[in-house]
Amino acid sequence: MAEVDNQLEIKFRLTDGSDIGPKAFPDATTVSALKETVISQWPREKENGPKTVKEVKLISAGKVLDNNKTVKDYRNPVSNLVGAVTTMHVIIQPLLTEKEKKPKGDDPKMNKCVCTVM
Repeated sequence: MAEVDNQLEIKFRLTDGSDIGPKAFPDATTVSALKETVISQWPREKENGPKTVKEVKLISAGKVLDNNKTVKDYRNPVSNLVGAVTTMHVIIQPLLTEKEKKPKGDDPKMNKCVCTVM
């Protein structure tokens, strides 16, 4: 198997089945840079697009990718084949506001006992 110029062809699959790419990325590209690419190329007609890197999760081969790792860290033998394109799935997870972060246990109604003794 011949190595393909230390680059990896990647397409990003969105939750609705549409794709961004494919595009070639050097092995030294970080996952964080891939996420920035997804944000910049996000289709404008789609609602609820990501605004920050923290909102984007990339999944490849069943693994959630770590921002600090590089494309090379996630290469697999199939990606070394000529013409191979790696598909990474994109999950958008909006950041929670302070109101949404409030623990559910603080609601006094939930702590009441409703048992009845007869």
